Amino acid sequence: MHFLKIIGAFTLQFRDLNVFIFRDSFHRLTMTEYKLEVTTGDRQYAGTWDHIFITLFGTEGQSERTELDNFGIDFATGTTGNYTISTNLSLGKLLLVKVEKDPALILPEDEWYFSKIVVTTPEGEAILFPCYRWISRGELVELRGGRALKAFEEDHPMLIDHRKQELIHSKSFYQWTTLAEGLNHISSFKNVSDLPAEVRFSKSKSTEVGNVKRETGIELILKGLLGSKEQWESIDDMKNIFRWKKTTMSEYVAEHWKDDDFYGSQFLNGVNPNVIKRCSELPPNFPVTEKMVKPFLEEKSSLKKELKKGNIFLYDQKKMDGIPARAYHGEPLHVTPGLCLLYVNPENKLMPIAIQLHQQPAELNPIFLPSDLETDWLLAKMFIRNADAMDHQSVHHLMKTHFLAEVFTVAALRSFSVIHPLYKLLFPHFRYTLHINTASRISIFGPDGSLNTSSLGYEGLMELMRRAFSETTYSSLCLPENIIARGLESIPNFYYRDDGLKLWNIINSFVKAVVGYYYPSDSEVRKDTELQEWISEIFTHGFLGNTASGFPASFHTVEEVIKFITMLIFTVTGQHAAVNNGQFDYYSWVPNGTRLLRKPPPTTKGQSSMKTILETLPDVGETVSIAAIVWILTEKYTDTVLIGAYPEERFQEPAPKQMMKEFQAELSDLSEAISTRNLQLEIPYTYLNPTEIENSIAI
Repeated sequence: MHFLKIIGAFTLQFRDLNVFIFRDSFHRLTMTEYKLEVTTGDRQYAGTWDHIFITLFGTEGQSERTELDNFGIDFATGTTGNYTISTNLSLGKLLLVKVEKDPALILPEDEWYFSKIVVTTPEGEAILFPCYRWISRGELVELRGGRALKAFEEDHPMLIDHRKQELIHSKSFYQWTTLAEGLNHISSFKNVSDLPAEVRFSKSKSTEVGNVKRETGIELILKGLLGSKEQWESIDDMKNIFRWKKTTMSEYVAEHWKDDDFYGSQFLNGVNPNVIKRCSELPPNFPVTEKMVKPFLEEKSSLKKELKKGNIFLYDQKKMDGIPARAYHGEPLHVTPGLCLLYVNPENKLMPIAIQLHQQPAELNPIFLPSDLETDWLLAKMFIRNADAMDHQSVHHLMKTHFLAEVFTVAALRSFSVIHPLYKLLFPHFRYTLHINTASRISIFGPDGSLNTSSLGYEGLMELMRRAFSETTYSSLCLPENIIARGLESIPNFYYRDDGLKLWNIINSFVKAVVGYYYPSDSEVRKDTELQEWISEIFTHGFLGNTASGFPASFHTVEEVIKFITMLIFTVTGQHAAVNNGQFDYYSWVPNGTRLLRKPPPTTKGQSSMKTILETLPDVGETVSIAAIVWILTEKYTDTVLIGAYPEERFQEPAPKQMMKEFQAELSDLSEAISTRNLQLEIPYTYLNPTEIENSIAI
């Protein structure tokens, strides 16, 4: 009997086990599974040991909050993990993915650089949910996935509300403030530590920039140069500022900076190629006579004939006139808002033939000529280059690329949802811009920054920018129109123009394809509220509502959008490269283009010497500081992203991905053509080679 009871009990347990196995198998068969591929970025320290939880939201419900936990190490730098989330029923159309990061035991905070999730639904659809940002402990992130959508295309209440709340948060976080009266507005962030992690430098870039600064400073300190108040004993002594940091071009500049043909070429292919214009008639305040310049013109020609033929060009720094210079050792420095007349000679070289250092002609403001005493002519050229260097750094570099890019960036972050097609297109072109601008307002352009070491000083440069800003037009930022307006369509050996127009057209073709794909008609442009808010913010905060500037306050047609975005991408890529990348080449040899000259310009002829030039140039400490900053600004950093490269996968649709590949192919062809051309040039022009252009203003 006892034996039978044992057998009976065993039979009942076996039956219950079968029921359990059957129920579990049935449950598994009826469960719906979502396959997840979770990618951790390959940035330095991108991985995390913390717990990561995922919740999926669909039109028919949501999944349970599920920890992603495989055997072994999860979320290591540069890896993709595969996970499964099971639900009782299908969630319907997948809408959102919620990602949470919770602490692991007592480990210290370690931010996670989370790239993307690809969710494959039970129906076999693979949906991309891009993130590409740092996530801190305790942070909750909700990701939109699928194809890019404009606001009026949203069709689910949850997504409509999510988009609305996203933009409310963005507007509260990214705010405008004033840099100075009469200038475009800037972001309200005071320090880079206040910036969100997704717009800050990578840890590797911050480390590298810091290392370059330290290495530069140590070398200059060990040589006894940094902070030295001594005057240079000879020009050649400046060649030994840095032992290792030299370029082929910087050495060429040091050897040829006195040559007139090289001097003229810099107005075309140096770091400030947007300042001269064709001159058909001399301005009345620049009384150059036939007799003065006839020896420098083609034999049997005349100034009148050369003006008519279109061979005369003018550099005119009149916007600098009347700006007070800064005090230097208790005395004001001197600023020369000069004029320089240039001539394309029969050898197709652009030659300076007359210089007047102030706007109003006077006995103490003579017109200097190439036939004057060598050091008189050299001093006159140096003072023109001094004015040009200050104009270049403050106006053409900072104001017209860095500050403009900041306007485009802040307006986009405030106006576009991350699912908007133009956010996906443009965000890669805003990489690091807020970081470098926020930092530069302290270390470079602030009242105590490195640019204060100039003849104008901080206040003077601010006034120069105000004047230039009031004259800035939309057409002046559009390269094809800029070239025509300045009459430079046919001036020879103008490689900035040649390469720039080709680059402009390639960008325009790419933008036309992408914008045309998402905006098949003008009506789609007009009813896109986020697009209209973006351009309205740019017009209001970037150009202070100045209708005379020609900048659009709204968009009405697809063509208007294409043109504006072409200008934007060209500005933050090619134009910034043109005015930034050659700074060490042209400015590290300080006599060629210094922001600071210590002595007044010559007022009479025949009184100067090389001693005068050495006394006029910056002292030793000032010289090495100028050279050091252009080293840092043109150094190559390892996490550089070149134009046309989009390493962050933001688009779900195949069409824009294919457009990017075609864009890259055209850029590659341009690069090859430029490289081939440069093999034939004594002075190669490399700054608009796509292999030298970053995808954003990142330094």
